[in-house]
Amino acid sequence: MAHTWNVQIQLFSAEEVRSDEPLTTAEAELTTSGGTTLRGFGRARKDPHDPDIPEIGEELAAARALRDLADRLLRATSDDLAAIEHHKVHVHP
Repeated sequence: MAHTWNVQIQLFSAEEVRSDEPLTTAEAELTTSGGTTLRGFGRARKDPHDPDIPEIGEELAAARALRDLADRLLRATSDDLAAIEHHKVHVHP
């Protein structure tokens, strides 16, 4: 039996409040087939000396959001196992 989990990534661009550097933020949202939702967050700031290529900032922010999401999923798995095993569990990445 196959289950489908969906990940949606939303990207937002804005100027950094304390500088003129563009800031891209990303939110990765995982929805499991059982309806559980987890979110990961990432951001990327363009160095003033780098060329203005928004896609690179989006890629970096999305990658960081997915990494954060993966870490949160591992923690959720550890918590679920700990509830079953009745002791602290750490799942290695």
